Amino acid sequence: MIKQALTAFTLLTGLAVGANAMDKPANEKAKTAIVIHGGAGTILKSKMTPELEQAYIEALEYALKTGHAILQKGGSSTEAVKATIVTMEDSPLFNAGKGAVFTHDGKNELDASIMVSNDLSAGAIAGVSHIKNPILLADKVRTNSKHVLMAREGAEEFAKEQGFELVDPKYFFTQSRWDQLQKILKEDPDKMQLSEDEAKNSKFGTVGAVALDKEGVITAGTSTGGMTNKRYARIGDSPVIGAGTYANTYCGISATGHGEYFIRAAVAYDVCALVEYKGETIQDAADIVILDKLKKMGGDGGVIGLDKDGNIMMSFNTAGMYRGAIDVDGNITIEIYQQK
Repeated sequence: MIKQALTAFTLLTGLAVGANAMDKPANEKAKTAIVIHGGAGTILKSKMTPELEQAYIEALEYALKTGHAILQKGGSSTEAVKATIVTMEDSPLFNAGKGAVFTHDGKNELDASIMVSNDLSAGAIAGVSHIKNPILLADKVRTNSKHVLMAREGAEEFAKEQGFELVDPKYFFTQSRWDQLQKILKEDPDKMQLSEDEAKNSKFGTVGAVALDKEGVITAGTSTGGMTNKRYARIGDSPVIGAGTYANTYCGISATGHGEYFIRAAVAYDVCALVEYKGETIQDAADIVILDKLKKMGGDGGVIGLDKDGNIMMSFNTAGMYRGAIDVDGNITIEIYQQK
């Protein structure tokens, strides 16, 4: 199973996958696809043990197959994205949910967002500390409220009204994340994040997924624990529609990186705008934004996404990005490091 994933270590770009849904013959099988990320940053093979590398590959494969199974059975892209992200929120390997990093005050503040293409509905939550799976609450904001973004105590009050069971903050404790905070506090209390060398495999651990279902609907979702040692209720791009997450009938995007830059550049929307208004392929559009525009601003990170035909995109300007996809033909790709 894992060997099959490893043999497909090739970036998927510009796949030619046929005509629009309205032009398809009645007997042509509807196409589905899903792409995910588990964060981008200083992810170097030299810093990774074989055991940890294998753990990430297995976690990414499990997440992919969870969402893809829903799509294959005719489930919606929204259900696929939620189920996929939940598997990563439940894993301590990623900076989301269980593996969330700590703030300057030793707390966990989680953000998430989700957007659906056919009606442009969106929901997001920010700064919550008692929600086991933030992506599920973000979707409730989308479907069960008049709002798009809720934060902190207000979001958790809404969660209780929606029947969510609030968890003890101790649920989110992991020793590695706690040790990471203590190291920063000892060396430079005012600094957010470790240096690139110190951060090793955990710089931007956001998770995300984008899926296309048999009805042609695209859903994009993103979930994160934010930045280590963040202060003053800082909120990054992950819960900001148009920055960390975006979906319309042309494409869907989930981002991971230095949130302040992704907000200023409206990264997720910008990629889709290039696809819609300039006719760029989704890969070329992402490369324009991530490798040129964002890099010139000084922003690090990446994006994953797909377009209305299921063409898969992965673009990043860092040493690595945990990522994977299952394309319209059922081919699976799982990658970690930058391809030379």
